[in-house]
Formats: sequence, C-alpha cells, structure tokens
Amino acid sequence: MIRVCTSEDFETIYAIVNDAAQAYKGAIPADRWHEPYMPREELRHEMDAGVRFWGYEEDGALIGVMGIQDVKDVTLIRHAYVYTARRGQGIGSKLLAHLRALATRPVLIGTWAGATWAIRFYEKHGFQQVSWEEKERLLREYWDIPERQVATSVVLREDSVR
Repeated sequence: MIRVCTSEDFETIYAIVNDAAQAYKGAIPADRWHEPYMPREELRHEMDAGVRFWGYEEDGALIGVMGIQDVKDVTLIRHAYVYTARRGQGIGSKLLAHLRALATRPVLIGTWAGATWAIRFYEKHGFQQVSWEEKERLLREYWDIPERQVATSVVLREDSVR
C-alpha cells in the first residue's frame, strides 16, 4: 500500500535512502559520494524545505520511498529509493504513478548523469531528458544544489516547462 510518510517514519526513510544509494558508489563522481550518502541533517533539511515523502508499505514495513515537492510552477519528484533487496518488483513504478497522479503542475526529475539505471527507469515511464542548456537552467531555477551537482546531473520532464 502507498501512504504518506510521517515524522515517525524519519529513521526508516533515512535507512531506505542510504541503503538504496549504495548503487551510486562508483557511478557518480567520487567527490560527490560520501557516507552516509544522505546524512540525517540533510534529510531533515529536505523535509523542512517541503519535500513530502510517500512510502510503499508491505506487511506493515516501509520498503520504498519517493518525495514530491512543489517549487514555483512545477512539481519535482525527489529522492526515489527502494531497499536494494526489493528492487525490480515494481515498487518504484507504483510510487511514481501515485505521485504523478497527485501532481497538478508539470513534473521534473533530476538525477545523476551517471545513474543510467535511474534515467532508463524514468524514460520507461514517459520522461525525456532535456537539453544540456535546459538542464542547466532548470537545475538552477528549481533545485537548491551545489554547482558540481548541476554539472554532473540530468533533468527529465514529461510536460513542457516554461
């Protein structure tokens, strides 16, 4: 079942994110990798900044999470993670479909350029990468990330964004 996450889910969200993010090790630039991938303080900051997490729950336990954040005139899909042991079972697809149904604005997704599996996942669901110039503009307008992350990321969209 898909449900909105609450403050009581914080530690589980933290665990899912950092378990699943191990896939990035060696795939993203070494200077962007650290342990844990997302410290508690960063996760708290993201939630305080308006990222609302939804979770996929099975037998009373969260096994995947995905965030949604309205920024200006778009909706961002943020921090999509499923426990490593549970990947490939359609959990991410179900979460993405649920969040897309909630969105009333054009949807944008940013991910690491080296995360080719993530890019393929989003493309399979109808998202397309934007041009390099558009990516630069969108990341600076809608995300609050370091310049090094801008340089090493891609943006995908489903609707045209002005």
